[in-house]
This record gives sequence, C-alpha cells and structure tokens, in this order.
Amino acid sequence: MDLENLQELSGLNMLLNVDQGKQKLSAWAQENAPMVQRHLAENGILLIRGLKIYSSKQFGALLQTLFGAPLLEYKYRSTPRTSMKGNVYTATEYNADEVIPQHNENAYSRSWPNRIGFLCLEPAATGGATPISDSRFIYKNLPAELSQKFEEKGVMYVRNYSDLDLPWSEVFQTENRAEVEDYCTENDITFQWIGDNQLRTTQINPAVAQHPVSGEKLWFNQAHLFHVSNLKEDIRTTLLQTFEEENLPRNCYFGDGSKIDEADLKTIRELYENSTMRFDWQKSDLMLLDNMLFTHGREAYTGDRKVLMGMAVPNA
Repeated sequence: MDLENLQELSGLNMLLNVDQGKQKLSAWAQENAPMVQRHLAENGILLIRGLKIYSSKQFGALLQTLFGAPLLEYKYRSTPRTSMKGNVYTATEYNADEVIPQHNENAYSRSWPNRIGFLCLEPAATGGATPISDSRFIYKNLPAELSQKFEEKGVMYVRNYSDLDLPWSEVFQTENRAEVEDYCTENDITFQWIGDNQLRTTQINPAVAQHPVSGEKLWFNQAHLFHVSNLKEDIRTTLLQTFEEENLPRNCYFGDGSKIDEADLKTIRELYENSTMRFDWQKSDLMLLDNMLFTHGREAYTGDRKVLMGMAVPNA
C-alpha cells in the first residue's frame, strides 16, 4: 500500500521524509531525537525515509540517539537471529516462504523492550513487508467474553528446548546450567531438567497489559504464536505423533493449566490478519515502534531481504 493512503486510512501520522543532504547522520539524529521521542510517545510509530544508513554500526548508534537509551541484549530468545555488534540483530531468520504472525516483541516474557527499531538494508524482490497492528484495537475488538477469560487467567507458556526449535544454550545465551537456573529463578520461570541435557520451562504471564504512559489496556501476549495450532498442519501432525503434549517444543495454556480453545485462537489470528497495516520497504527505511502499542510481523518473500532490528527502554 502507498504510505500516504495508509496514513489516511489509519489516521496515523507515521511517515517522515528526510532530506539529509550533507549533514552527518549522527548530527541529524542528535538534532531530531527530541522530536522523534515526542512523536513515538504520541503516535507509537514512525517510518523515517531518506536517511543514509548503510551498516549495522550506523544503525545501532542511530537508534541509541533517537531512543535516548542504550540498546538491549536479546535474552530469553524465542527465534533464531544473528547477533551483530552493539546489540543489533538480524530480523528473525525463518525461511523466506514462512509468514511470521503479528506479535509484540517478547510478550511471552516478563521483560520486554518498550521501543523497537527496524532498518531495511535490502528490500525483498517480492513480498517481505513488515506489517503492523494496533494492540489497543485488538483488545477492544475481541469478543468481550474471550478477552475477559484471557485477562482473568493469563497465559502459561511451556517450552521444551531442543534442536527442533531452539536449544536452551541459544535461548539463554550460555552453556552454564547454573546461569540458566539463576535466570529462571529471578524471572519466576519454573524449570525442570530432563535426562542428560533436556530442559523444560513454564511461565505464567498476563494476557493483557496496561500502557505505562496512556494507561490504555492492550492485548499483549503470544498465545496465538506459541500454541501448537499455530503450526502448519503437516508439522503439527508429525509432532503430535512423535511427542506427548507436555514434550512439544512449545505450547501454551491458560494460566490455571486449562486448555485454550483453538476456536478462540482462530478468532484472535483472524482479527490480527484483518487489522494489519502494511507498506513496501525501501532501502534504508527506518521504522520505529512503541512495542506495546504496535505489533509487527513478516510476509513471505523472494529475493535477498536484509532487515536489522534493535531494542531499547526495558519495561522494568
């Protein structure tokens, strides 16, 4: 979609066209950081087009200045990414033919970034957009009975770490079991070592959050991603034939341990699908988000798509 049309339809002031000229990127960032921070606080999203950004190093320094905070390490991981210097990462490295559903970054955890930025170094030949959706809209437009049930019970995330998904050493960024146990204990994650080197964790988190500035309620969880019903039918069938339910690489339940109705998850996915806003990436586009107000995803694509990301401003 054309960005001007997207702005008109969404009612969001989301595009900033920049003529950087001969001004250094660092000087532009320092001069405009207050404006960018005000805009994100008011609108939750800003796409900056026209800056001359060519490397992960420039991107990391730019984000730190614009967010006014150091970039965060990607800890307690859920997807494969390549780490660059300065806490800059590639976007999730799933196969190009896979669609990544809408989600708020780290909404399966007790710790998440309030700010997230994406840089397009190379747009895909076809597809590859990073659609967004408004977490406030999702909360307000889900059936009241469904949202109330999730809000009352929360979500229990269950993970079994292996090469089928991500090994625990990659998720926790350590080979040391004691460090994993310390992290789990500090973050109210129940853990269990199984056999020689298998780990299972369980954590119960809220399904609805309150924005720290506006006080608005937001749909803020990843139940629709973690639940086994999110998998393609052939993969899901194979896993369920291979493993007992408690041993699936990842799954989720209500916080009291009861099962989540797949029809409810379908309703959530359909609302996300029908409320996403998209635009086509251009080289050097920079998209900044309030990670609580807006979700993001990824379309399938062809070609050599290169998108980087960085996170800042922890929730606690």
